[in-house]
Amino acid sequence: MIQIETIQKIASNSDHVIITQHSTYRMQERNIRYADIMAAITSGEIIEQYPDDFPNPSCLIFGITISKRILHVVCGTDGEYLWIITAYYPSQEKWELDYKTRRKR
Repeated sequence: MIQIETIQKIASNSDHVIITQHSTYRMQERNIRYADIMAAITSGEIIEQYPDDFPNPSCLIFGITISKRILHVVCGTDGEYLWIITAYYPSQEKWELDYKTRRKR
């Protein structure tokens, strides 16, 4: 299981943070800045784990942006590098009011 402290430590060294091409596209599309992703990771907590993701385990982080908006960040790690896979502002259509629990379909 990935620990939030591990992600925060890796994220503190920007040379070890890799923004995927998909993530770059989504960040531009959703008007999400790198600083907002880092703020969400710093303030965040892991709300879902994906231990079987390939090539590295990943997780979903619930965090708060610089402008105090809730942000979800999906990232993966090998313990040395952190890959930002995507980031988005969660909607009430898919998430309960706490934005940490998925709505039942």
